[in-house]
Amino acid sequence: MNRTEFIIAMTIVLFIAFGLGWFASWLVHRLTRVTQAEISDLDQMARDLHDAEEARDEATTYFHQRERELTSHLNQTEAELRAAMEGLRDARAEAEELRAYIERQNKG
Repeated sequence: MNRTEFIIAMTIVLFIAFGLGWFASWLVHRLTRVTQAEISDLDQMARDLHDAEEARDEATTYFHQRERELTSHLNQTEAELRAAMEGLRDARAEAEELRAYIERQNKG
């Protein structure tokens, strides 16, 4: 094989390698190409995700606010209960004092 035949053979081999590479690139691009419908679906999913995150944030805010309200109401109710119990204790003590006074007056 002389020099000219070697150059021609190498040219043919390189051209075939280039053709196979180009075909493989075209095939990969064709198989992995994103269509407009897929982009629209992705955009819709992104909007839905954004809306869901906003709804979650609003729900979290609402529940934290509601928890604060309920905690405040519970504390207020407990304070009222303590006041009522103190009033009841005072009333019982006063009733006991009055009984004792009445018994002393009846005996006396």
